[in-house]
Formats: sequence, C-alpha cells, structure tokens
Amino acid sequence: MTPVLDRRTFLKGLGVVTVAAACGGAATPSPTATTAVATATAAPTAAPVTGTISVYSALNESTNNEFFKAFNVAYPNVKVEVLPLAAAGELQTRIRTEKASPKADIFIGGSSEFHDPLGKEGLLEAYVAPNAKDIDAKFKEATGLWTGWYTGIFGFISNDTRIAEVPKAPATWDDLLDPKWAGKLVLPSPITTGGGYIFMATQIFRFNKDEDKAIAFMKSLHANIAQYVPTSPGALTLIDQGQFVGCPNWAHDILTEKGKGNKVTLTIPSDTGFEVGAISIVKGTKNLPAAQALVNWSITKEAGDLNVKLSNRGSTRADVAPAAGAPKLTDVKLVAYDRQWATDNKDRLIAKWRTAVGL
Repeated sequence: MTPVLDRRTFLKGLGVVTVAAACGGAATPSPTATTAVATATAAPTAAPVTGTISVYSALNESTNNEFFKAFNVAYPNVKVEVLPLAAAGELQTRIRTEKASPKADIFIGGSSEFHDPLGKEGLLEAYVAPNAKDIDAKFKEATGLWTGWYTGIFGFISNDTRIAEVPKAPATWDDLLDPKWAGKLVLPSPITTGGGYIFMATQIFRFNKDEDKAIAFMKSLHANIAQYVPTSPGALTLIDQGQFVGCPNWAHDILTEKGKGNKVTLTIPSDTGFEVGAISIVKGTKNLPAAQALVNWSITKEAGDLNVKLSNRGSTRADVAPAAGAPKLTDVKLVAYDRQWATDNKDRLIAKWRTAVGL
C-alpha cells in the first residue's frame, strides 16, 4: 500500500470528508481561476499542481463543501481530504500532537490566535503567497507563517421568544452581569474555541489591559453562565432551540442562523472584539505545491466573494463587499484589540480564568 493510501485510510478513520475534482477534466476554470492558477504555480519547473492535500478545517460543513469545490474548479488535479472540527483548539492540539509525523498539510479557519503559536513553535511552513500583496499587514504574519482571509465581529444572539424574560438584549457586555440572566446564558468555551477566548480577551482590552478587572468580570459572568459549549456552532443551536435566552457569539454565524428562519436576533454590544480567520501550511507537508496553491487561492477576490456568500463573514480584501445586513469593522465600536499580545498571553490568561471560575 502506498503512503498516500495509508494516509487516506488514517484520515477516513478520523471522519474525514473527501472533496474530489471533477473526473475527466470536466471542471473548466473560469478566467479568474485560471489567473490564480498561473500565479500560484509559477515556478522554475512550471510543474502542474497535482496530488492530494489533507486539510484540518475549523469551518462548518456547508462552507467546507462549497469552498473546496470551488478550489477544485481552479485546481482540478488536486484532491482535498478534509478533517472538519468546528473547535480550532482541537485542531491546534492535533497538529502539536502529530508534529513528529504530520497528518495535515493545511490548517484553515479559526482565529489567528490558534495559528500564530504553532508558527512560533516551528510547526508551520512560512509562505508569502503572491496574492498576499492585496492583504493589509494587520491581517497577516509578516513572514507568511499564517495569512488572514476573513474577519468576524463578536456579537450577541438572543432567542426572540424568550428575550422578554430578561427583558432585552445587552447594549454593553456589563449588561450580562444582571442577575436576570442567571441560567439563561451560554458561552463558547474559551478553552476550545477562538470565539470564547476572543470574548475574554476583549474584556481585558475593554479594561485597558487590567487583567484583574477583566477576570473579575468573567468570574461575575460565570454566575450567569449555564454552559460553556465546546464549539461556537453548538452554542448557537442551543439558542435556536430556545433552551437558553442568549449567547455572545460571531455576528456572521448569527446572521446565518437567522437566515435559516430561526427566531433569533443579532445585536452588537459596544466595545467588542473581532477575529482574523487564518490559513497556514503545516510544517512537514507532503504536498507543498498544492498547499501553497490553496493558500494563494483562498485570498483571491473570487474566494473572498464566495466565503462572504457562504458564511456572511467579512473579508481581509478591501475589494470584497460585505454580506447584506452584516456589520462592518468600521461601523461598530471596537476595543483596541492587541492581537499579538492576546496571542502571546493566551495560555496564561486561560489558566488564570480557569482558576477564577473553578474549571
């Protein structure tokens, strides 16, 4: 059995989804896709990009399916095998655990706070993609260890049929400390989700990096939290179903839930935070050309427009229009979010929070 088959068998055992190119070259690249291919594959040998890549994805199922299907239009000779886990923290842990024998070629989705530490640990491959020239410096790592391709704003989802119990959605995060919220709130876990951690880090920046005040806020909020949910989508489902009244969560995902016909409302409390969703290449990739092609394609306008359509997220490209009804970074009151500081202090702050709340 060849190494590729061994690897494929391993991934299928983990619940991997395979997205294959159309057979017989039926997929015809659009002019935009053809340009992306030419840019990404420019090399001394001018070899075509072929083979299989294994992707660890923190994106949801529908986004995975459509996103990689579109990638296959641009690169019909590349097969993408996807391990989908909505919790970026679990994917980060897998990459660390497998460092002696990497199973993934690409880590996609999840905030940059989960990618950056892997790069510092020597577990990511530096690659400055040609299309990275179109991405603002604040959305990418300078040496190419990770590249930001989407943005997300932290908001609040409330169940329309139960909100009168509180009786209204929060205008500020401090509103969630009201005893009326006791047992009615859930929160994505700061341990396993980028959203949960960014929510906690947002409080630190809201209090001008006074960690004691921020942890005191999180401890007070803990009294009103019924559950810390291991994934952000899982938390949204609980609100959709009316099991709880509200939850701090990603604005784009809340819009998606509302678009499904769920009786929920999105609000954006003041002094909120945002994420930069990243893509990175795992050190030891077995197919570097294909991995580089995926990174470069993911930051094209074509991919940006598609991701907005699929997920309501923002784009790190200035030429990609936001989704209808989606908040923009320029339209909401943000904290002065120091992303590198939040990343560098993540493990320490989570340990401090766990001690404070007894988890």
